[in-house]
Amino acid sequence: MVNKPTKQLLERCLFFTVGKLNRILIKITDEEFRFTGLSPTYGFLLMAVNEKREISQKELGEILHLTPSTVTRFIEKLKGKGLVISKQEGRTSLIAPTEKGLQLQKDLESAWDNVHQRYTDILGKQEADQIIALIHEAGEKLEEQT
Repeated sequence: MVNKPTKQLLERCLFFTVGKLNRILIKITDEEFRFTGLSPTYGFLLMAVNEKREISQKELGEILHLTPSTVTRFIEKLKGKGLVISKQEGRTSLIAPTEKGLQLQKDLESAWDNVHQRYTDILGKQEADQIIALIHEAGEKLEEQT
């Protein structure tokens, strides 16, 4: 095997390339969500709850691709902030927004719009859309095989 410089290997490695992209996007989203008082993941979880008005923990996990224990931890934190409530219906735990949680919706949507606008301004709309579609498709294919 011919030795390749590490930089060249990393630039052709999906793992490191996606990791780099993720770190940059985390920085952007954290900056844009700071004014909401929530991290981007908590914000998106609350947006999903607000949209559905009642949603199971299982469905939240499927939407966000999170494990049940992670969803439970996030919900507990949002409950502590008075943004959601939970109730049992048989074996199903349903999550619903509080009035305080619903009032944050416009700020959350604004933060997501700002995130989208920032990376679109840098990459261009067409390129951003293509990258999103390719990464989504790759994730679906890899998920099917693992």
